[in-house]
Amino acid sequence: MAKKSAFIALLGRANVGKSSLLNSIIGEKVAIVSDKPQTTRTRIMGVMTKGEDQYVFIDTPGFHKAKNLLDDQMNKAVSTGMNDVDAAILVVDAAPSFKFDKENLPAAETVLLDNITAKKLPCILVINKIDLLPEKDVLFEIISAYTSKYAFKAVVPLSAKTGDGTGILLGELSEFLKPAPHYFDDSDYTDQPEKVIVSELIREKLLKLLSKEVPHGIAVDIERFFETDGKDGEPIVKIDAVIICERNSHKGIIIGKDGCMLKRVGSMARHDIEEFFGTKVALKLWVKVKEDWRNRQSVIKSLGLDSLS
Repeated sequence: MAKKSAFIALLGRANVGKSSLLNSIIGEKVAIVSDKPQTTRTRIMGVMTKGEDQYVFIDTPGFHKAKNLLDDQMNKAVSTGMNDVDAAILVVDAAPSFKFDKENLPAAETVLLDNITAKKLPCILVINKIDLLPEKDVLFEIISAYTSKYAFKAVVPLSAKTGDGTGILLGELSEFLKPAPHYFDDSDYTDQPEKVIVSELIREKLLKLLSKEVPHGIAVDIERFFETDGKDGEPIVKIDAVIICERNSHKGIIIGKDGCMLKRVGSMARHDIEEFFGTKVALKLWVKVKEDWRNRQSVIKSLGLDSLS
């Protein structure tokens, strides 16, 4: 059989569950997840190979109203994430917390649908979080509202959390496979370098443990990353990471009383990093303040976030 490939863009508003869906499809933790909006900051590719068929999913940042330079670049990443793909998936939220208005779709989704239309992209509508719907009748209203605005190739209600419906989605996506070489090794499941994955795992714990506005002003920079032999001769990965925040008051919150918060972040992150590498990890964390860094191009560039678009 000839090899086939398909590039699929994952699009949607912030916090609708695109990264959770990607992880569910791939079967590996490719993208970090949290209940905070704008968790994803970069384009992340997730790769799934089934025999001769290879799917490459481009997980884009949640489209949202920009408040700073970094937000602007994140939104540009959404637009460029639609380039050179075979199809798109628009992920929308069916959870009760989403106050659905069948007459007026969220502005961000209207913009996304306009862009999908302009690029003439075939698109599948995914209605996520159906496990949280108390009344399934609402689902039909949601489907009707979206399909009246755009001619979707298919509509797939699912739950990224439970995996219910993801098999149906993959069946629909097979239509977009084209004869082409596999652009990634069949064993690969992401394009992300190891250092980026590590920094994102650390940031995920900060998003989980911190509240209010603090997490959005945080970035993680990996200063040292190497493998060596431990005292017992077993390999150990040593990582020095700097947590960057925007205010001195935020620095105090991140460190916590007697360093308790920073220790908790380090312990949780080390556990996941060890699971990822399958070996022991020595993780050291520091906190630095770079005021208003999300509006400073030089800092954004130094963190590798200038290549979003």
